[in-house]
Amino acid sequence: MHRLFAELEPSVTVTEQNLADRVRYILHSNIFNDAELERLRREAIPSSNENATAEDAVPQVAEQLAHVDIAVNTPVVADSNDDGTFAQKLEIEQIRSTLEEAIMETRSTPLENRPRLPRIALSKRNRAVVKALNPMLVTYLEASRDLCDTDSILFGAALAVCRIIGVKVSTAGRATGQSSAIPAWRKRIGECITKVRALIGRLICFKSGNNRPRIVLTVRMAFAGTNVSLYQPDIMQKLTERIDDLNQRIAAWGKRIQRYTERSTRFNQNRLFQSDQKRLYESLERPMASGTGPAPNQADTVTFWRGLWSEPVNHSEGSWTEVVASQCASITPMDPIIITPDDVAEAVRRAPNWKSPGLHGLRHYWLKGFVVCHTVFSRQFQEALNQKSLQSFFTTGITHLVLKDQDTTDLSKYRPITHMTILKENIMA
Repeated sequence: MHRLFAELEPSVTVTEQNLADRVRYILHSNIFNDAELERLRREAIPSSNENATAEDAVPQVAEQLAHVDIAVNTPVVADSNDDGTFAQKLEIEQIRSTLEEAIMETRSTPLENRPRLPRIALSKRNRAVVKALNPMLVTYLEASRDLCDTDSILFGAALAVCRIIGVKVSTAGRATGQSSAIPAWRKRIGECITKVRALIGRLICFKSGNNRPRIVLTVRMAFAGTNVSLYQPDIMQKLTERIDDLNQRIAAWGKRIQRYTERSTRFNQNRLFQSDQKRLYESLERPMASGTGPAPNQADTVTFWRGLWSEPVNHSEGSWTEVVASQCASITPMDPIIITPDDVAEAVRRAPNWKSPGLHGLRHYWLKGFVVCHTVFSRQFQEALNQKSLQSFFTTGITHLVLKDQDTTDLSKYRPITHMTILKENIMA
């Protein structure tokens, strides 16, 4: 469609996305009826059959509408029972262009700056898109230099799938911001409580005789939609009633937070009971420490742990090591390990779809969907095993500090837990 537009209007500069957005707006806003759309089409693209009847024009317009929907990446499923219907109707060239753009973008982006890929619905449409991109990856994977390059290709393919199906992808890198354990609903209620408390404070100021313009404006807004005037005789009584009403709202929100927290705790305990009963009983006997003091400075934290991890240490080996070495000399070495594509597929199959991926951001769902990568992974893992070396990509992770005591300022009271890439945790294991 963009190529045809460029031929018809060479003086107008427009991108493919802008053109697709305008077409979608025209079609969904019903500015033109079917007959007008057909007339415009005939004026733009003269047809050899100028004597076509109006009855024949309606199916052609419907066909064009379907084609335009496909061009702007709008999911169109003719038969929900056919997994391949959506993939067959997609514009192959558009998919290939999106894939190439995403892979180039991923290759030039550091691991810590990659966008966060969201979970996608396990629907037939989404599986069909993954299936459509699967054969296109063969060319890129055959030219892959190493495991890091293969991971970048697969991440780019996953990013392309998200863009094709219209899923919003966060552009902020995972390492630039710290994730919060506070749920969204609690944040919303907390913001409401903060705003109401500020409003109560200004109402009290006005009640005590503060008539600054900002205070007066806030009081007017507090009584907006009512018949209360700031100059009526019983304004002090109205202020008292309004303050009491806002205090009751804060109390209700506090009860709601308590009720939601208790429900969430019960849900998490029930789920943990089904998966790991031992861990549940340990958490009930020894509740997790939760300090309320200030968090340690980030620079001090980095300096403290770098001194423990980065400083070289000279270990003195005792005589027992020679005894152990002589005892192990008679042990028959194990047979050489041969990693096959089936081994990679089985390791990926057992893993959860949406397990936290680590720094590289690629979840198991994509490794399961892009099956063409199993052969490449088996070959590259075999090479790494034979060479007895791994890239820094596999030894870089995200470290979380878990508090062990109530003292939040003592850096030695934190337990570091490092989350490595899932490729190392599951496939190499």
